[in-house]
Amino acid sequence: MFTACSNETPTAEQPALTPPETVVVYSARAEQLIKPLFDAYTARTGVTVQYTTDSEQPLIQKLLAEGQTTPADLLLTVDAGNLWYAAEEGVLRPVQATTLENNIPAHLRDPEKQWFALSVRARTIVYDTREVSPTELNDYADLADEKWRGKLCLRTSAKVYNQSLVAMLIAQFGEPRAEEIVRGWVANLATDVFPNDTKLIEAIAAGQCEVGIVNTYYFGRLQRENPDIPVAIFWPAASTGGVHVNVSGAGVTRHSSNPDGALALLEWMSTEEAQRLLGGENLEYPANPSVAADSMVLGWGSFEASPMNVAAAGENQAAAVRLMDRAGYR
Repeated sequence: MFTACSNETPTAEQPALTPPETVVVYSARAEQLIKPLFDAYTARTGVTVQYTTDSEQPLIQKLLAEGQTTPADLLLTVDAGNLWYAAEEGVLRPVQATTLENNIPAHLRDPEKQWFALSVRARTIVYDTREVSPTELNDYADLADEKWRGKLCLRTSAKVYNQSLVAMLIAQFGEPRAEEIVRGWVANLATDVFPNDTKLIEAIAAGQCEVGIVNTYYFGRLQRENPDIPVAIFWPAASTGGVHVNVSGAGVTRHSSNPDGALALLEWMSTEEAQRLLGGENLEYPANPSVAADSMVLGWGSFEASPMNVAAAGENQAAAVRLMDRAGYR
């Protein structure tokens, strides 16, 4: 019998190295807004955040098509209507997270805990400071008054921001009154609807119309470029229902392969460090009320937001789309 010999000392089998933890995010927010946020999280925790960006509806459809095979752990998107739709389609999961419940007010999160707001976007009235006194303004419904005939500018009804605004009017006033308001808006239009809020604000500055409804961060971007722009923000009073707010937010995907990692990232995004990055980068308001907004945003003054849960924007969105079509709001 022949036995092979060796001078090498046998060694124990080395355990496989654990790969760095990764969280995969599907994001409807632009890369320039989310990359600094995710880089900060990686620097703090060592967790790699991989992300895919696209519009909100394609991302939700992607999650539906992928089902259990999806690589996504977290869906990050804009507008409560989109978050509500994602939850309704079953692509999100409920989570138990004291940190999120402590940091995000109840009206800015899903009652079923499937999604949570991460930033607040006020959609309010803007006006030409050369032609309009703020004492002439009241609320969204007032823009349907005949005194604004030929003076109102609006963004297209195809944008979810306006669909959610009308959905909230339905929740506040009921569908018949909401339709009266929208018909009044259409009657008061100074020109065709605009494709985006930036062009609407520019039209007011150019004297094409005197009042409009926009998300405030669009105004902020133009104000950064031209501090003397002849346009200002008006906040509807709490007594008339307050300011319509919408959100960007996120939820853990139903078929996440790393739900704990996704939840940890979501919780961190509700904390002060992340809230400052989220809000300041795009001139939005932090969803966490203990965190101050950017100094430019604070310069626009304080307001009382509508107390209604933003989930109503999703619940009434289909009715809002039908209503706008009936009213001729294109």
